[in-house]
Amino acid sequence: MNQPMIDLVTRIAEALERLAPPPTPQLDLAGADAFVWHPSPAHLAPVNKVSRVDIGLLQGVERQKQILLENTLRFARGLPANNAMLWGSRGMGKSSLVKAAHAVANTELPGSLALIEIHREDIRTLPDLLNMLRGECRRCLILCDDLSFEKEDADYKALKSVLDGGIEGRPDNVLFYATSNRRHLMPRDMVENERSTAINPDESVHEKISLSDRFGLWIGFHNCDQPTFFAMIDGYAQSLRLPISQEDLHAAAIEWSVTRGGRSGRVAWQFIQEMSGRLGVKAA
Repeated sequence: MNQPMIDLVTRIAEALERLAPPPTPQLDLAGADAFVWHPSPAHLAPVNKVSRVDIGLLQGVERQKQILLENTLRFARGLPANNAMLWGSRGMGKSSLVKAAHAVANTELPGSLALIEIHREDIRTLPDLLNMLRGECRRCLILCDDLSFEKEDADYKALKSVLDGGIEGRPDNVLFYATSNRRHLMPRDMVENERSTAINPDESVHEKISLSDRFGLWIGFHNCDQPTFFAMIDGYAQSLRLPISQEDLHAAAIEWSVTRGGRSGRVAWQFIQEMSGRLGVKAA
């Protein structure tokens, strides 16, 4: 073969290599305690530091904490546990509680549990993630934050089959937690539209709302009252040692909640961030 032909073949081979997808990284669940799922190319990106709040700082959700923590610890110990849906008011600590429970489990049983976040738009690839995790020794807690479905959205069918169906079933080493502002994960008008247009309205509606039945635990979060809001504020302030009296802190917190149009754990944390900045204290 002459040199021009060799050069041509070499260029073609190099071009094909550039077009080829990169090799899938080898799965290493021991490399971190938390990961983010990326479906294309399929891999788990390790998270070195999880953005979380200590479970002791989550106020006004004592019953919710008890239920979710018990379920998570059972799973971490290798015992049967339920998929859980945390639903309800915005900003009341649903995703914070999941991350805090994961931290408690790994404190009591070091290295027992890997937290894997899957984004809402990637929920259709959940079966691919489960197949990747199937057979792994480490137990995995999958979290989908702010999960909901809109009109013409068929991804919920993939989730239904994963949670409680199919001949393979959910792997024993995997548990699924979701947070949502909607109890049935779908807007009311979507359900009502099915009721009015379907040939058999009851069957169609049941098809839509039965997704939430796949979760063994339904944990509700509701709007907090002012004493609970103050408890959240006081807990954060004590943790950060803010140099301000409780009276002045509460007065400023009331003004802040009025400007925000409500009270919640998120509003409390945003207020503490503001006060920390004013007082020259670095927030955690």
